[in-house]
Amino acid sequence: MSHLKRLRPEAVAAPSSGILAVIQYAFGRDGLLPLWAGEGDLPTPDFIRAAAAEGLARGETFYTYQRGLPELRQALADYTQALYGQPQSPDRFFVTGSGMQAIQIALTALTGAGDEIVYFGPAWPNLPAAAALRGVKPVEVAFDPIAGGWQLDLDKVRDAIGEKTRVLFVNTPANPTGWTATYQELEALRDMAREAGIAIIADEIYSQFYYVGERAPSFHDVMSEEDTIFFVNSFSKNWAMTGWRVGWIEAPVEFDEVIANLIQYSTSGVAAFMQRGAIAAIREGGAFVEEQTARAKIARDLFCNRLLATNRVALSPPDGAFYAFFSIDGIEDTRQAAFRIIDEANVGLAPGTAFGTAAPQFLRACFHRRLDEVEMAAERLADWIGAA
Repeated sequence: MSHLKRLRPEAVAAPSSGILAVIQYAFGRDGLLPLWAGEGDLPTPDFIRAAAAEGLARGETFYTYQRGLPELRQALADYTQALYGQPQSPDRFFVTGSGMQAIQIALTALTGAGDEIVYFGPAWPNLPAAAALRGVKPVEVAFDPIAGGWQLDLDKVRDAIGEKTRVLFVNTPANPTGWTATYQELEALRDMAREAGIAIIADEIYSQFYYVGERAPSFHDVMSEEDTIFFVNSFSKNWAMTGWRVGWIEAPVEFDEVIANLIQYSTSGVAAFMQRGAIAAIREGGAFVEEQTARAKIARDLFCNRLLATNRVALSPPDGAFYAFFSIDGIEDTRQAAFRIIDEANVGLAPGTAFGTAAPQFLRACFHRRLDEVEMAAERLADWIGAA
């Protein structure tokens, strides 16, 4: 008997990463400019690393609070209150082992086998994959491409919500498209969830990487106490901590014991010394976030303008996140194109096929890097597009 026959069908069917396939193909290439992954190029700032190192030196290596260090939960409440201008209790916050674990815990709390979750595509592939692993059917509502940008058809969302729907998952600003919900769209989505009696999982990890205001519109701006909303977030993007795998959930206080138990039965909590670094990030990292967002805006304009100048690219500079999601006239197979671009332009991109079936003819570039590298990558791509 094959060993695979002992596995659950959902585990066997878990998709391979279309981004990882490109990264592995290009491993070790000299001079390659990697724009494929969703992270910046800077290491975690010294003040964050120092705080973690001090905690480690103090011997903070024992089991710790399931919900997270009280100091970190208070810091998260203060951060959220300052960002959205609303009083926050630390009892609403739970520290997790990454934003991905925050999503998994929210899914575990809200869904089970046979349920459905509605989300918008093209989308970060981990969400539908995580749902499918639980036996939950991910139902994709495709954005409408509009002049190189993206628009959400609210009627399509309403039609996708059925009797088995338990969750509406909203990522705004979105990966990979950069689509950012307006206040009116958030209100409409909130109302749909209320009418259907379902929860919302709000992934607003890119809320400060927003280029037409101080921060992106949020469900915090339109929600009330009656709304069941799980906010899932991470330290990865704002504070250059992708490798740390520290995130958090913000949820109604009455879910306290349930979420604590789910953390206990998965990781039993995040290492205390790592949480010390997270506290430093929240308390001292405001200037760093502002600098990164400002640099990303310059990089966005530089990259998008150069590609648009080829007159062969459909692309709208995104309002949020740090990705350019674009199509090239005449290019349909973006997986093959991504490999060709590595070989012929020495630039690493993520193919649109890695983000579901909604936009396979698009490519994603992460422009959250040093400006000279972004400029060089844009020039190489423009030359490649001109010759393709």
